[in-house]
Amino acid sequence: MPVLTRLIPSPVSVDINAGALDDLAGLLADQRISASGKLAIAISGGSGAVLRERLAPVLPGADWFELADGTIDGAIQLGDAMKSGHYDAVVGLGGGKIIDAAKYAAARIGLPMVAVATNLSHDGICSPVSILDNDAGRGSYGVPTPIALVIDLDVIRDAPVRFVRSGIGDAVSNISAIADWELSHRETGEPIDGLAAAMARTAGESVLRHPGGCGDDDFLTVLSEGLVLSGIAMSIAGHTRPSSGACHEISHAFDLLYPKRSALHGEQVGLGAAFAMHLRGAHEQAALIVEVLRRHGLPVLPTEIGFSEDEFVKAVEYAPQTRPGRYTILEHLDLSSDAIRDAYADYAKAVSQTLGG
Repeated sequence: MPVLTRLIPSPVSVDINAGALDDLAGLLADQRISASGKLAIAISGGSGAVLRERLAPVLPGADWFELADGTIDGAIQLGDAMKSGHYDAVVGLGGGKIIDAAKYAAARIGLPMVAVATNLSHDGICSPVSILDNDAGRGSYGVPTPIALVIDLDVIRDAPVRFVRSGIGDAVSNISAIADWELSHRETGEPIDGLAAAMARTAGESVLRHPGGCGDDDFLTVLSEGLVLSGIAMSIAGHTRPSSGACHEISHAFDLLYPKRSALHGEQVGLGAAFAMHLRGAHEQAALIVEVLRRHGLPVLPTEIGFSEDEFVKAVEYAPQTRPGRYTILEHLDLSSDAIRDAYADYAKAVSQTLGG
């Protein structure tokens, strides 16, 4: 009997709406995630604490846990604190660090996890990965995909706009990541999952080509859907390849080489994607990415996030070491430090021409 279909790991519910948070209790009951309301809710001391005041009266059976940081130790402690409560589910209410820690804690204690995003800073809101700081810098840990996802556009609009911009950079970087995956398929024979690639590419292109801005609900909906699709694409593939290529290697290098100075994840990968597309000779696509990043207020040069040309060259040279075994345009070209410097000079000139500088 041939395999006629396959099951796709994805949330049972994705609610992206203005005011979506007001019906959180109803959603959990309707989807049979928690009819009793017995929940363990992880929050930060920022947006999560404010929303706790709003949600506590409608979630009387919930216990609230404040996360101190986004480290692996913090996520383990969170899970340990939750494991004796006999909860129906874990809810991560907040930004990327809270959701990543809650995903890890839920996996550790064997409970389903509901992601309630208060900003759109990256595609981790629906991915099977938790990014957590550890003694070596930062690590990626495999976890189940959230069972449900709630994005309240009213809450997103109240978040600092820099976080929305970061999500734009992360979504757009998919285009570079897919190009790297296809390059590896051609050069090394690495298998490529066509469905995962299609979903990730669609997510990136939908954000790249949307005319709206960060204060526009239509655009925020498309961005939210794009980040969700990116997460599902990674679940389908079973790894981060659909959304992570040279763009993410460069970002990881920033994080490891300059841990006290690194910018937001989406800011770094958006810049990395533009540079990687330039490296591969896709100059029209690189120019389009630069135009869109600039229109949304994102950095297109390392100096705009506090890094010198020398520091950027060092990060690009170091980047392949952050993902051993991954093949991208950086591994393909295997550029020397001087060659990277020359390529960056060409890129900076192209950016100036694209933006009319």
